[in-house]
Amino acid sequence: MTNDAHEPDTASLRPNGPFSDADLPIDANGRIYHLQLKPEQIAPDILLVGDPGRAEFIGSYLLREVEVAREHRGLITVTGTAEITGGRTTVISPLRTTVATSGMGTPSLEIVLNELVALHEIDFATRTRRKDFPPLTVIRVGTSGALQADMPLGTSIVTSYAVGMDNTGLFYEAPCPDSTCERLERELESAVRAAMPPASRFHGRIRPYVSRSDPAVAQALMQASADLGLRARLGLTVSNSGFFAPQGRDVSRLAPSVPELDRVLADFDPSLGGQRIENMEMEASFLCHLLGGLGHRAGVICPAVANRRAETFDHDYLDAVEQATRAALLAMTEIRRQDRKHG
Repeated sequence: MTNDAHEPDTASLRPNGPFSDADLPIDANGRIYHLQLKPEQIAPDILLVGDPGRAEFIGSYLLREVEVAREHRGLITVTGTAEITGGRTTVISPLRTTVATSGMGTPSLEIVLNELVALHEIDFATRTRRKDFPPLTVIRVGTSGALQADMPLGTSIVTSYAVGMDNTGLFYEAPCPDSTCERLERELESAVRAAMPPASRFHGRIRPYVSRSDPAVAQALMQASADLGLRARLGLTVSNSGFFAPQGRDVSRLAPSVPELDRVLADFDPSLGGQRIENMEMEASFLCHLLGGLGHRAGVICPAVANRRAETFDHDYLDAVEQATRAALLAMTEIRRQDRKHG
């Protein structure tokens, strides 16, 4: 990963409120609309998972002293205390943690993530943004399909950069965090355009955006995986707007506009010290785009539960997801420990 980061100009971010009922719906009990939570019910360290059942599992088996367990519109949120120990340390301070369901895809994630940020940043009594708030650390733990033939099933893929093949991020003017994102956007646009039939109705209209995981979070996830004895690989992740044609699956009676998109991206060379585009999923791009633009910290760890080149699937993937979750909790604990050390 490069070090030429452009820090977000958080002083220029706007607006600061007061926010109207229409823009920020809060019910009569002081709870935000979709998540049905109050600000004090979330922690600044958050695990995001797509599957509501996975959020329930993490809350039941990996958190203790549960304060909140809320379900609304199929979105489950649990806040409690995590205590994960890695190989390098014998004592880990308990970490107050929230586990939240993001749903499938960036449109659902956009709602959940904005509400989590609002709960953290906004004073609900005055409907204005607080002057001071610590950075959130949000880590997505999900599943993904591996794009490289040599990727063993069950390997945890830690995202360095995320390629947004969705369009949700295009509605938020977050600057490129570094020159690598700018270069990758140009090169990937060209690669996708070249792969499309010239007669395609959408030729030249699919333009990926690129976001970056917080480097400290990515490093902490790799170290935590090593401490727990997990197979992990650092690389680029593609976030698609759907599961079938948007990921190169040709099962519909309509032809995909980008034939074999998965192979096109697997063969793309990002020129990043040996890193490759390792996997596809549906949320990482917007997570890193929005939180990075706001000055919060985002990271992603997704086990490979399928291999697109080998056409294989891991039927025991839940164990890999549980181990990746432990790595995410350990990484967040270490990041918070470093915050206290330097704060």
